[in-house]
Amino acid sequence: MSLPSLSLEGRVAVVIGGTSGIGLALARGLAEAGADVVPTARRREHVEAAAAEVESFGRRSLRVTADVTDRSSLEAALAACVAELGRVDVLVNCAACTKRTPTLDLGEEEWQRILDTNLTGTLRACQVFGRHMLGRGSGRIVNIASLASTVALLEVAAYNASKAAVVALTKSLALEWGPRGVNVNAIAPGVFRTPLNQELLDGTERGRELVARTPLKRYGRMEELQGVCVLLASDASSFVNGEVVVVDGGFLASGVLS
Repeated sequence: MSLPSLSLEGRVAVVIGGTSGIGLALARGLAEAGADVVPTARRREHVEAAAAEVESFGRRSLRVTADVTDRSSLEAALAACVAELGRVDVLVNCAACTKRTPTLDLGEEEWQRILDTNLTGTLRACQVFGRHMLGRGSGRIVNIASLASTVALLEVAAYNASKAAVVALTKSLALEWGPRGVNVNAIAPGVFRTPLNQELLDGTERGRELVARTPLKRYGRMEELQGVCVLLASDASSFVNGEVVVVDGGFLASGVLS
């Protein structure tokens, strides 16, 4: 019996929020594993740069903008992928936002903005691309969860709530869609410095605490997320469904460290 392949040759992947930070790192990893990759985001210039990176690996890509708060833009992105690349086999949902605000001061507009991007945006993308995958009887969806899906981070209640709900959504979709050929899983990154969180990490007590509570005593490197994403997108994960794979240097496993 041969081992299942991790190769993504011949697959088409879409990475929502795939032009910076974790999303761009995952787009690169999928391309290196052989997939044609379409990294999407709201800003055209970022999409152009990310698509060029994918093409530098000898893979196909498209210059398609999309906004997870706008369902029609997601539908247009899917239509472009199907027209130019034939189908979508893999969806990775990376679009997210956060803001540090004491909860007593958290306005409903800020709450709604974060929930609409992180949670409802993930649902929109899953619905749009999931319908296409279910129609074909196969596909892989990888959502991005967080440490905040499991433990609360101080003064980011909206982000905590949204990421906890992403895990519940992932499991719900796995239950519904797995029997129909579409596996749905999530990755929960530990502490990785990105444009989204760098103000909360760099030179702050919170940043120092997060490193201190990570047994490996450092932030993660973006490339350390790529292998898990490739695994979940590949045939090697054919019986993995509804799981949250934590890549956190041991943060959630740690208790007393000294």
